[in-house]
Amino acid sequence: MITTAAATLARAGVASPRVDAELLAAHVLDVPRSRLLTAAVTGAQAEEFDRLVARRAARVPLQHLTGTAPFYGLDLAVGPGVFIPRFETELLVEWALARPGCWDGARRVVDLCSGSGAIALAVATRRPEAQVYCVERSERALPWLRENVSRLAPRVRVVEADVTDGSVLSDLSGTVDLVLCNPPYVPEATRVDVEVAEHDPHEAVFAGDDGLALMPAIARTAARLLRPGGRLGIEHDDTQGGSLPSLLRATSLFDEVEDHRDLAGRPRFTTARRVAD
Repeated sequence: MITTAAATLARAGVASPRVDAELLAAHVLDVPRSRLLTAAVTGAQAEEFDRLVARRAARVPLQHLTGTAPFYGLDLAVGPGVFIPRFETELLVEWALARPGCWDGARRVVDLCSGSGAIALAVATRRPEAQVYCVERSERALPWLRENVSRLAPRVRVVEADVTDGSVLSDLSGTVDLVLCNPPYVPEATRVDVEVAEHDPHEAVFAGDDGLALMPAIARTAARLLRPGGRLGIEHDDTQGGSLPSLLRATSLFDEVEDHRDLAGRPRFTTARRVAD
């Protein structure tokens, strides 16, 4: 069953056909992948598995078929209308959680462009003393965000707002310790996988010709929210390892601007410290 499915997915151009076939089987049978060899399969389950394999061969994202996406040890509910979190974003979370002295006592953390809530919930579940806020404007993404917050960390506050709005979270201005953001950053002309092009929300992926369309507004919002000495971390496209740090330096609102690479050595996210006005 799985071997045949993997061959079908490989012919369709799926990048990880065997893994996807096993994950779909584990989902249908409701068992861990490690127990697939010994699991019994009913006729109804076999039919459901074939149906899901056909949809995956049509390049529907695996996460839409299973209804969940793993992120930093969490299982996030995802589906049409919300960006599927990627492993690379875990590096930004690791940087945030490892900040020396950042977690002494209660801290305020804001996740801009929150989407499914991946960043905010990864922080909130590991730093329960923190006050965590999610900002998201998409009417299609918000139900997924609220579901994940309700299930995983109900104390997190969800704010329906546009990060370019100069009044967003105005009650927190100058008091936030950490602002994190995985915004849309892909240049418009970039070729992407079918799953991204046809299923991830366009506005959550692409951001103008150079992918930096939202970055000035994000920088302004972050600078307003952060206390002096507070930290900012923004994920970016691998073509922006020089341009985004330059943009942040040019504002004169940040210092200690540093770019960070992913495990493949590609530029992945930029961090900075809020200076005093």
